[in-house]
Amino acid sequence: MAAKTKRPRGTGRLYHQKGSANWWVQFYQDGKCHRESTGTSNRRQAEAYLRDKIGEASQGTFVPRASQVTVTDICVAKLTSDEVHASDSYDTTEGRWRLHLQPFFGHMKAAAVTTDLLDKYAAKRTGEGDLNGTVNREMGWLRSAYNYALKSKKIPRAVIPHFPMLPEAKPRKGFLRDDQFDALAKACLAEGLYLRTFLEVAGRFAWRKESVLTLTVGQVDFFENTIRLDDSKNDEPVTAKMPHVMRELVTAACLGKSPQDTLLTYPDGSPVLDIRRQWERATKAANLPSLLVHDLCRTGIRNMRRRRIDETVALKIAGRKTESILRRYDIVDEADLDDAAMKMDQQVPKVIQGPNQQLKHSLGIAEAVEGTEEAVEKDSLKAKAAVVQ
Repeated sequence: MAAKTKRPRGTGRLYHQKGSANWWVQFYQDGKCHRESTGTSNRRQAEAYLRDKIGEASQGTFVPRASQVTVTDICVAKLTSDEVHASDSYDTTEGRWRLHLQPFFGHMKAAAVTTDLLDKYAAKRTGEGDLNGTVNREMGWLRSAYNYALKSKKIPRAVIPHFPMLPEAKPRKGFLRDDQFDALAKACLAEGLYLRTFLEVAGRFAWRKESVLTLTVGQVDFFENTIRLDDSKNDEPVTAKMPHVMRELVTAACLGKSPQDTLLTYPDGSPVLDIRRQWERATKAANLPSLLVHDLCRTGIRNMRRRRIDETVALKIAGRKTESILRRYDIVDEADLDDAAMKMDQQVPKVIQGPNQQLKHSLGIAEAVEGTEEAVEKDSLKAKAAVVQ
């Protein structure tokens, strides 16, 4: 009986494990022995699998037991990281995982998720009536979970699939013109002082709904005429000076309250936690049924730009860091274009109605025109003289 040929050192080995029809591989990384199933009974495919594993081991990218890691494993790890680092979006992402991603992917191995499977998930979610943007946020978070698992060395890079993104509608351009703001202010006042004050603060300073609703009386300084926002979009405190109308509304909202009390309250003194129904009634009364609360941020940024407030100051008031927010929220409407045209007209010298010569002088081109006319006239006289001769 011929002796078995020994494999060269460093090339690992193939073998059959008792009770398994599939080939198993054995190889070393940093002196540690690793064994795992190839998942196939075909020797040629098993040899290719072994070569891949040895390549990963030599490059330092091999992750032990990566084939056993599930989607649940990597997503729970990402949620734990988000919670530890106090992510602002933790509640949202936890809901996305629990309600949508986990029922579809939770039972799968991380390596089993393919681009084709992700497309099927997207089709399922959009078929349920969800917007493309909502599905993209879910897919984006799942991708971040895979990337976190890669950094944690739970899976190799080869396991991460391509995440297809659906086309999304252009960003909203909703905002309030001055006349619309006045109409909505009346409708909000009819709902209550709290909603009118909310509109003034959120619409002038471009502050988020949650930031305004959680303001306390202690954050208002009437001596300095300021409102202090302790938790802004950029995670830094913001202090803004109150315009006259806002000061009057805030003063009325603070009457009879202690510093720790919520600024915006119902007539019975209970804090305002949600304004969705009141906002819906007010916007309908002002003939602005499609206006969202977040459109007040665009309104505030746009109006600060229109009133020539310095960009650095506008960013500080709004509690933003990057100038991209100014470009994204600086919306132009028909009235802005008319105003631009009027300003361009003011740059052009006034044209006096009269003979063409006056028009030429008013535009500063008289000398050039006169020189051209004289040259043409001389050429014409020379031509006539040549014909007579």
